[in-house]
Amino acid sequence: MIRVLIADDQDMVRIGFRMILDAQDDIEVVADVADGVAAVGKARELRPDVCLLDIRMPGLDGLEVTRQLAGPDVADPLKVVVVTTFDLDEYVHTALRNGASGFLLKDAGPALLIEAIRAADRGDALVSPQITVRLLKHFDGATAKRDVRPPNEPLTARELDVVRAAARGLTNTEIGAELFLSLSTVKTHLASVQGKIDARNRVEIAAWAWRSGLMDEN
Repeated sequence: MIRVLIADDQDMVRIGFRMILDAQDDIEVVADVADGVAAVGKARELRPDVCLLDIRMPGLDGLEVTRQLAGPDVADPLKVVVVTTFDLDEYVHTALRNGASGFLLKDAGPALLIEAIRAADRGDALVSPQITVRLLKHFDGATAKRDVRPPNEPLTARELDVVRAAARGLTNTEIGAELFLSLSTVKTHLASVQGKIDARNRVEIAAWAWRSGLMDEN
């Protein structure tokens, strides 16, 4: 079972998310809370597999909750999916820096909600191309590119292929099928890339690809 915590200050959103997720055979909602302080407390107490966090909440907002649960200083980070909207793009970058491993649109339907949870649980945190690409393209501006650090060592041609595919929103399985690689080989390449660019997860790898201009070469 994938154990999920929901944090959103809107009762109807929490109720709706819970009904959708609890109807799945492989997902169990272990808690739903209405503010950021409760989210941090319950998440640390229950250690859910995935935390589904709204950005705008009383007490602590979702960005700060993400930092406390999944940030770079957290020894044993939790997986966080941040609920966002396209008019909050400035928040997406902060959520990413704070350790978010996935993003979900506020108006996403039940199928995408379920997919986002399952994807985060298995490490394929980028939900789908239409979400991933539209979000991560916002990291490819000139200012962002100036902030990109070069890799510690050059990426191989195959690693670059894998990174481009991940940045397009493909899962590990889809990357393997497209590039004729085994699942374990895809994971090996992604792990190598993480070390070379100092990324903590595949979302940071994808963001690096957009911000560095790698996707401009496609």
